[in-house]
Amino acid sequence: MAPNQSVIPREGFVMDAVINFVRKFILNPKLTLPIFLFLRYTRRGQDFAADHQRLFTAIRKFLLWGIIYRINRHLSRGARNNWIQDPSWTWSKEIAVVTGGSGGIGGLVVKGLAEKGIKVVVLDVIDLTYDAPENVQFYKCDVTSTARIAEVAEEIRANIGNPTIIVNNAGVARGGTLLDATEKDIRFTFDVNILAHFWVLKEFLPSMVKNDHGHIVTVASVAGYQTAAQMVDYAATKAAAISFHEGITLELKHRYNAKKVRTTLVTQGLTKTPLFDGFENKSTFLFPEQHPETVAEGIVEQILSGEGDHLIFPKSYGILTGMRGRPAWMQAYLSNGTKTLMSNWKGRQVIDPNKDSKGSDVSVEDVSKSGVLV
Repeated sequence: MAPNQSVIPREGFVMDAVINFVRKFILNPKLTLPIFLFLRYTRRGQDFAADHQRLFTAIRKFLLWGIIYRINRHLSRGARNNWIQDPSWTWSKEIAVVTGGSGGIGGLVVKGLAEKGIKVVVLDVIDLTYDAPENVQFYKCDVTSTARIAEVAEEIRANIGNPTIIVNNAGVARGGTLLDATEKDIRFTFDVNILAHFWVLKEFLPSMVKNDHGHIVTVASVAGYQTAAQMVDYAATKAAAISFHEGITLELKHRYNAKKVRTTLVTQGLTKTPLFDGFENKSTFLFPEQHPETVAEGIVEQILSGEGDHLIFPKSYGILTGMRGRPAWMQAYLSNGTKTLMSNWKGRQVIDPNKDSKGSDVSVEDVSKSGVLV
């Protein structure tokens, strides 16, 4: 899985292309500093600057903003990783567990990690939908069942080893209003989207803490920052997942003294998976629909960096992370813009908790219509 280094993302000319251009060129001191020094300290440059004062002022501001941006990024990177490097990553010795990894984004993450020689364990209620290499092992597992997770975890530790990478990726959306959703709908959404995170980590976190080595990836959603009608339960679980990530990060640092165990939060927006079928998006330039490959590549690259981070897809959704602190009228304006998002939503599910028993087998034909594969 090759990284996408182009300024123009695979989604095309969207806001992220503008953001990429500004970060790569406008806010790049490696480019603006030589220009500034030429204009400021050479005779020819001074003559040019004198005739183009506005351009010179702009270059000076770009240089200053670029330096501030680089310093801020350095401080954030250090803070997220406790100012400690972990040189002990050896990919042929690492073991990753990916929930919901039989297809969709999770499947792409599995294949990306496997390509690097990492042993990957997939936990899912459906069989793999792709040809997996020998270093990928599949366990049929209903992540809403603590008994099944404990059973599978014991098998993994005995047959493969203690996982060092956890990607909590499995997720569902039922798409009903609060009054339309059944109790089973709501409980099922919480069981898969957030409670499973707790049960998986309770099995595998102790070895990470003991060895002070590991990486926990929490796949949440921008819905955790901004919800919409017909996704009250879904958004509530994603907000909980964000808090889960933040809380685990603090416990690793302040309670377990495991400062080298990395944590990464993923908050993606509308993605081209069956989960979002029928999702109405009127802001295709500002908030474009993401390809699953874009999200998966970002997750794999972050794991391979050996550092934790907060990944936002697309980058333009970063404006939502501070929604709670904005004036009420602004929050209302942005929130009202979501009123039709779920009006025609028809994302389909691997499991219907109102008809099937949890963990029931599903045919491969149903996988492409899965709401579990986020």
